[in-house]
Amino acid sequence: MALRLFAFVLISLHALLAEAQYEQYDFQAFPRQELMPLEAAYRHGTERYEAEEWSDCSHYLELALRLHRLLRDSNSFCNSNCSQTEAELDKSRFEGFSELEVFSRFLKRAHCLKRCKQNLPAFRQSQPSREIIQEFVDRVPYQFLQLCYYKLNNLPKAVAATHTYLRRNPDDEMMLNNMAFYRSLPNAEEEYFRDIEARPYEGLFVRAAKAFNIEDYKSCVANMELAIPNYLKEYDDCVTVCEGAREIVEFKDFFPSIADHYIEVLACKINCETDLIPEVGGFMVEKFVPTMYHYLQFSYYKLGNFKQAVSCVKTYLLFDPEDEVMNQNLDYYLFHHDHFNFADDDFKARSEAVNYQEELQLLKSLSSYAHQHLIPDDENFRVFLHNHLADRDKIITIGATTQMEVLHYIHDLQEAEQSSKSL
Repeated sequence: MALRLFAFVLISLHALLAEAQYEQYDFQAFPRQELMPLEAAYRHGTERYEAEEWSDCSHYLELALRLHRLLRDSNSFCNSNCSQTEAELDKSRFEGFSELEVFSRFLKRAHCLKRCKQNLPAFRQSQPSREIIQEFVDRVPYQFLQLCYYKLNNLPKAVAATHTYLRRNPDDEMMLNNMAFYRSLPNAEEEYFRDIEARPYEGLFVRAAKAFNIEDYKSCVANMELAIPNYLKEYDDCVTVCEGAREIVEFKDFFPSIADHYIEVLACKINCETDLIPEVGGFMVEKFVPTMYHYLQFSYYKLGNFKQAVSCVKTYLLFDPEDEVMNQNLDYYLFHHDHFNFADDDFKARSEAVNYQEELQLLKSLSSYAHQHLIPDDENFRVFLHNHLADRDKIITIGATTQMEVLHYIHDLQEAEQSSKSL
């Protein structure tokens, strides 16, 4: 089994636990005195960066990151709480009027969201543009923060900010050079290299994998069983945030307009699976969800809990039905059906994984249909998409210019340090 591969790449759990600007973050009790528009906080931070006012730079950029998390959590909270509005729908009223039933759900969901957002402070501020939100998703603020921290002689935070940015942008050559500089410093401790934006399930997964590698299967099961629901919650939060605001940039007929919006939502939701893949020791954990069940099926087997083991085997096969080793494991349990006193229900995949897999497949199926039948034939949508990507390219170019300035400064530091050593 290939699971022991992680023995060589596991890093300290401390490197995965987020601290920094989120140490005092509380979605339910965000300080009133810190409330301000996200774009304003971000602008203040970048302006202080350009003015080389490093303390104010770090203050406003950290605040902007907290405000972004507040907005994300607030959107997730409202979308999650309003996702079950159809339970209130009297379906008998709409018998024979399926279209009206669908739009009745939309109206009830919209009403629920309106009421929810009226009570949350994040929505009492002016809302950021999609471009600004994308910069936070891409972790651009950490480009600025790493230099602010360095100038404030806060090496742990400077290293963490650089590492956090590179987790999202692993091929960014300039920031990789900055990281190489930080690694060359004799006082750069390994624990500094951590992802500030790491999610709880990542640390739980690392604990489970480390326990597995020392054959502590009980601890492996305990942590992995916590990692799975933590991951699924993050996934649910991610897909609900995709249902946020959208800028209307053109006039279109009713249904094509709805389709355009939903195609964007579909793309966002499908990307959640990739965006949530954790990195362990510099390597992305591919097939992350089935990998968790792979660990569990073997650990449960070693603990003698064969009913849980066979359930995890069936769950893994949901994602990779042709896996030869896992099919051999299933054959083993089928052959010993009576010996292990199995019931037919024991050979069922876990419900949470079934729901997750079915949702993914439906999202991809709808997206495929849209790309096949709608997008190629809709010139207006192609123009919109081209313009949208062009706008993003402009933003990336601006960020790259700033990044070049940062790299140049760090490069100067390297040269200065090398010169001092040669004297």
